Amino acid sequence: MPKARRKGRTKEERARLRAVLANPVPSGGIGPRVVEIPGVLMAVDPSVFGCSRLAMQLADEWVEYVTATAITMHARVYYLAIIRFCRYVDKELGPAAEAVSLSAQRLRDLLIKWELALPEAYAPTSTYPGMLAAALRVLIIRRDDHRDRPVDPDLARLARGPALLGSGEKKERDEFTRQEKRALVRAAWQSVHATRARLEEGRALAEQGRHPEQGSWTSIPDLLWGIAHEQIVPKDIHRLVPPPREWPAELKELAAGPGRVFIAQVARLQLTRKLFARLYPNTFDLHAFRILLMDATGYTSEEVTGFGETEVEFLPKGVRLTLLKNRAKRRRHRAFHDRPALEEPAPEKDSDGQLTVDWPRREASEVVRQLMDITARVRAKAPDVTHTLFVTATVQNDFTVVFDEWKPATQSSFRSWLDTVDVEIAGDPHIGRMRKSVKVEKAIVTEGRISATADDHTEGTFARHYAQGTTLRILSGRTIATAQQYWLDKALDRVDGPTVISDAEGDVDQDLLEDSGLSTQEAEDILAGQLDMGVSHCKNPYQSPYSRPGELCVVAPLRCLECRNAWILPTNLPQLLLFKAHLERLRRVLTPPAFERLWGQSWVNLRAVLEDRTPEELGQALKHIETGQTVLDLPLAANTEFDA
Repeated sequence: MPKARRKGRTKEERARLRAVLANPVPSGGIGPRVVEIPGVLMAVDPSVFGCSRLAMQLADEWVEYVTATAITMHARVYYLAIIRFCRYVDKELGPAAEAVSLSAQRLRDLLIKWELALPEAYAPTSTYPGMLAAALRVLIIRRDDHRDRPVDPDLARLARGPALLGSGEKKERDEFTRQEKRALVRAAWQSVHATRARLEEGRALAEQGRHPEQGSWTSIPDLLWGIAHEQIVPKDIHRLVPPPREWPAELKELAAGPGRVFIAQVARLQLTRKLFARLYPNTFDLHAFRILLMDATGYTSEEVTGFGETEVEFLPKGVRLTLLKNRAKRRRHRAFHDRPALEEPAPEKDSDGQLTVDWPRREASEVVRQLMDITARVRAKAPDVTHTLFVTATVQNDFTVVFDEWKPATQSSFRSWLDTVDVEIAGDPHIGRMRKSVKVEKAIVTEGRISATADDHTEGTFARHYAQGTTLRILSGRTIATAQQYWLDKALDRVDGPTVISDAEGDVDQDLLEDSGLSTQEAEDILAGQLDMGVSHCKNPYQSPYSRPGELCVVAPLRCLECRNAWILPTNLPQLLLFKAHLERLRRVLTPPAFERLWGQSWVNLRAVLEDRTPEELGQALKHIETGQTVLDLPLAANTEFDA
């Protein structure tokens, strides 16, 4: 895969490309097209391709597009699209590629073949093939929008038409676990305190020194004094410091770093950077402030690193920040209030000498104060950088120092910071996961109300990007399971069926009924026959689950076998047999689905009650029926229900 910045690019090559960047090649001219974004220098040289004319046209559109839109890292997608398409054209056409341009008729078929071949080099769900194809189409459409830049009509229609490739499946990053987030915040505070201690120590040493010409070019305090008072510059260290073999041990240790091997070839550059790091914050130091601000505010990395001193207003109990989100083109004014102060502040160090960071963990005002204090000297030397507090002093390879806004490079990436502070993170070490962690906490506090959680973006954005995390999925599953269990319990509580009293030894008495859960009055009324509903007794016909409270049950005796108020005694057995005959007649008349819907539960409960009776009890009940001593009184609707 071609890289935007080749490792090993010589100093002369970089100087030549920067000269081209300062004096761009005019559209249609001969020479490389150069684009620089933070930390990356990209160049497309049409002369290295057989289809140099095509590469020149696409590169011209690329440079103009990046300049007009001010895109940053996404510019690399267009760069790769140009490189890969031109290589494909060279491979397919060979020497004939020299005559190809965007106005050539054969280019349409080549574009189709190239797009369809892109997925072969990627995973099945990768989003990159679709991004590369779309990027190249954007450049073609942009050129076709200019009347003086000819484009083949068929090629233009293809570029403006439907995409041949899908967008792929983008896997959302998961949030940090609570343990990981706690470790990150703790490590960030420790890093902030270490940075402050290092700068204070360096400035104290600088006050002890003097000009190296009067003192020594191998004395750390003298070198720090010269840098702090602007009496020497990095190139003076490169020219005037003695050879590394003559350095004292403390100077070698400072240049190499603790536990590292001293390398004489790069010792002067390392020494210069370590000296500046004693006086000014470097790129590595500001990762901690970004973590703490994202944790304290809940906003994105772009927003917490994009406000300057004029966008900060300290309140009596907090701070108000003006946050800018370029992608959404939104500017917000947000106040972040401090928590109530503790009665006894936590000590800075415990009994073992380990730094404790329980204070002030999530107060945005304290983080901003410390950030402004640590970066004050750098901001004074970079008066043009007013849009951010994240500024650093960087010593470049040519021994020039640059005071500019924070640009985390590969060597000082978030991954490198994690490795240095010894924090282990499962999965992708991406700073965006910190915002998702804060979003999860907000969702928990607001009890899952999306309108409250998605307070700085749309609800659709929350559903697509933030609701897919592990924690919220688990909470959602628990909520669904709890709701299902609630309604299941409620349903089972409503149709739990009657209570059956068996009598194998004698008659049912009042004590047996009271032991089964009835009150004294209910037991007396049942034994007196006052609550006899036919197929069962009802402990309270005015509290039926099928009627309004206080009204007499309107479904007895047809639904008694499905009611929790029903109490079946041995004396009800003849009526139960008659009711069984009634249901059997309905089974013969009704269709199976209709019978199951109307009488299914009653039929199941009735069969369960009768199966518990002995043959002697069933025989005795049949004799009562045959002698006419028992009749089953049913409402008239019971005999016509099957017509429905």
